[in-house]
Amino acid sequence: MPERFQWQSALANLGLEARARQQVEDAGVTLCERRVATQLAIRGDARNDDLGAAVEAILDLELPVEPKTARRKPGKTILWLGPDEWLAVLAMESDADLTARFEDALSDVHHAVVDVSHSRCVIGIRGANAGETLMKGTNVDLHPRVFVPDSCIQAHLARCHMLLHRLDEDAGYDVYVHRSFAVYAWQWLCDAAREYGVAVESGGE
Repeated sequence: MPERFQWQSALANLGLEARARQQVEDAGVTLCERRVATQLAIRGDARNDDLGAAVEAILDLELPVEPKTARRKPGKTILWLGPDEWLAVLAMESDADLTARFEDALSDVHHAVVDVSHSRCVIGIRGANAGETLMKGTNVDLHPRVFVPDSCIQAHLARCHMLLHRLDEDAGYDVYVHRSFAVYAWQWLCDAAREYGVAVESGGE
């Protein structure tokens, strides 16, 4: 794996910062690449109180145990992926000993915490027509009464796997895709949203 200073965005060749300077009036969809510095894959038994206590102590965020839900605070999110699997996403780069702190706290608990920071790209999509755009490529029911804020689900977007996280009403959704599909997913979303008008903004946390 390359050193962190060598890491490059999976969308670097699309010139998104330049596109963000272009004014698009009345855009129904706004896209951005989220600035994500650290992603941790966490595995363990959700029924084990020691696991939840360690996550909360180290990440200052409660482990979500309800299926297809997420917990978040400014700059950090934990997404439920399965009965014994979660993805922790931090806007700031983690200290070098973050996984070691988990090892120390959970030395007697069957678990795994792995840094997967460079594995996924995160595309933010918001706007009045963000839901309609996503529904062109997925069979997930995105009705606001069903897919409420802080819902998350693993599904397909067109031809790629995605992890979809519903934010609040104004912030829209975060779409997590693996690096090898990042450009495809971005271009697919741009094409699907073209009828509504598409704006690009600088990435945020």
